Amino acid sequence: MKYDLHIHSKYSYDGILEPKDIIKIAIKRGLDGLAITDHNTVKGALEVKKYETDDLKVIVGSEIKTERGEIIGLFLEEEINSRDFCEVIDKIKEQNGVVVVPHPFDKLRKSTFTPTKDDVKFIDCIEGFNSRCVFQKYNKEAINFAMKQGLKIVAGSDAHFRNEIGNAGIETNEEDIRKAILSGKIKIFGKRSSLINHAMTKAIKWWRKWVK
Repeated sequence: MKYDLHIHSKYSYDGILEPKDIIKIAIKRGLDGLAITDHNTVKGALEVKKYETDDLKVIVGSEIKTERGEIIGLFLEEEINSRDFCEVIDKIKEQNGVVVVPHPFDKLRKSTFTPTKDDVKFIDCIEGFNSRCVFQKYNKEAINFAMKQGLKIVAGSDAHFRNEIGNAGIETNEEDIRKAILSGKIKIFGKRSSLINHAMTKAIKWWRKWVK
């Protein structure tokens, strides 16, 4: 089974993807499941989940910006309104969710949370491959950190556009995807996103800011 664990819908301030379209595209790309991880909300994930099929499962998630940087919560059931790092971790755990650090060593992103060994106790997984990391050395640093600290490694496309869905993710033979992630019975795959997508995202941010 193949899952892309980092996708944004139109419910992200920098996203445009319609929930129903995400499902159609994911199935065409041969995915068996995906996680919707919109910025600071689960609304998009809950909306996409309405279109879940027997062929494609949807994980409810959110990429939450804290004072220390972004944290992804997977397998969520409700909104997390706090932006305090420790409180966000607690809220994810209270929902029996999985804590993932996305693009942890990407120095080109202001929102990056770069963990230290003192943070390991809070974390379940490191995103070892993010398709939107411009330089692959950042992904390599993430994998090295996870291996050294004994953390599980996942991957995701960080898709904001149609052509990015399925660019990265995990593969497993396990039926229980949550259990597979936490037990490490997965392997990651991925390819880098086009730089054009980065430019388009910046244009969307600028346009929405200008409209407001």
